[in-house]
Amino acid sequence: MSRQLHLGGFQIASHVTHSHAAWRHPGSDPAFLTPDYWHRVGRTLERGTFDFVFFADLLAVPTNYGGDEREALRRGTQASATLDPSLVAASIAAVTRHLGVAVTRSTTYFHPFEVARAFASLDHLSGGRAAWNIVTSLSRSEAQNFGLTEALDHDLRYDRAQEFVEAAVALWDTWDADALVQDKATGVFADPDKVRPAHFDGLFYKTRGPLTTPRSPQGRPVLIQAGSSSKGRDFAARWAEAIFEIDPTPEGRRAYYDDIKSRASDAGRDPDQVKVFPSFVPFVGETRSIAEEKQAFHNELADPVSGLMTLSVHTDHDFSAYDLDAPLEHVDVSGTQGLFDLARRLSERDSLTLRDIGRLYAQGVLLPQLVGTASEVADQIEESFRGGEADGFILSAAQSPGTFEDFVDQVVPELRRRGLFRREYAGRTLREHLGLDLGRRERVPG
Repeated sequence: MSRQLHLGGFQIASHVTHSHAAWRHPGSDPAFLTPDYWHRVGRTLERGTFDFVFFADLLAVPTNYGGDEREALRRGTQASATLDPSLVAASIAAVTRHLGVAVTRSTTYFHPFEVARAFASLDHLSGGRAAWNIVTSLSRSEAQNFGLTEALDHDLRYDRAQEFVEAAVALWDTWDADALVQDKATGVFADPDKVRPAHFDGLFYKTRGPLTTPRSPQGRPVLIQAGSSSKGRDFAARWAEAIFEIDPTPEGRRAYYDDIKSRASDAGRDPDQVKVFPSFVPFVGETRSIAEEKQAFHNELADPVSGLMTLSVHTDHDFSAYDLDAPLEHVDVSGTQGLFDLARRLSERDSLTLRDIGRLYAQGVLLPQLVGTASEVADQIEESFRGGEADGFILSAAQSPGTFEDFVDQVVPELRRRGLFRREYAGRTLREHLGLDLGRRERVPG
């Protein structure tokens, strides 16, 4: 069989995702606080044989733009109202059989034992469909919610994250796959020779173990990351099995793809076990003009100030005092350096003002928009996939859940017709969907 692409659906357990216009769109369902809303999303993606639904997360109502949360709440910007994504993912897993559920957890504000236990539990309850999106958290407002004054330095966050994942892996490896016996006749519940402490003793984290949760179906969850800075890319190349990427340009996506695969190889890993997923927002219509009308209607709803609020969160830098009609200035940011570098590159290339960047950010956090008929959108996906830019793609919605339904009903059949995408699931676990090795024992020196 020829190489086939993978698909994920992007979500925040919220009213918006990348598109800040989504909550204002008349086609969006406002009931994001109900289980039925999320069950509809999950069932739609499973009907389309997507690999997974992916939940990003932020741990604070935005305060970075202007110093308080009032405008973020009034405008409904990203992260102004969210549910705990792990609970939403568990709810989706309960009403689906194959769809993977990927959840964000921070290595800065949680502990390895807590995270290892939660994801082992989710992997059991989903039958082996769990993934952990590893983030380091980046904003001052998040830090203040956890009793700190400022966010940690960028490089220190990644140093801690490296040790955090080592500890989590050590904990997942404390149970052998056959350690749970449950022999009622002999009274042996678990073989103590097949369960051991982790004895992880690091600079930042210590944990004895063993984990209280037996080894899960995948051995450990699929590890996802979105490293964009040099240090972030090194971290992703060392640990990630799926990598989320944002870049609206084909040349940028190709360069990122080649760089990540090279770094993975340098880290002693099989590059084919590291799947790169650029993200995009589709606008699909029966004709191209209808698709373009959908795009224009959506983009007109995007508020530049809302976009700048989220840029301020992502970079942990307050852009409220800058001239909206001046070019984006070069400033040092402590947050997501890769996204800021991308925004600055686009500003310089296209002579964009800060207002323009804010509008693009509100339309989709700099994601490319694929516009056209089902065949034309499939053409763009195929060109990117065959052009060395991706192993798969993460679909982000302009309206929810309508964007997912349009894509599943119109574009997925076209991708299947071309032999680019599965017609049915071949396995049950997320690792099987993605063609990844089983999470094997990996003893990490503590």
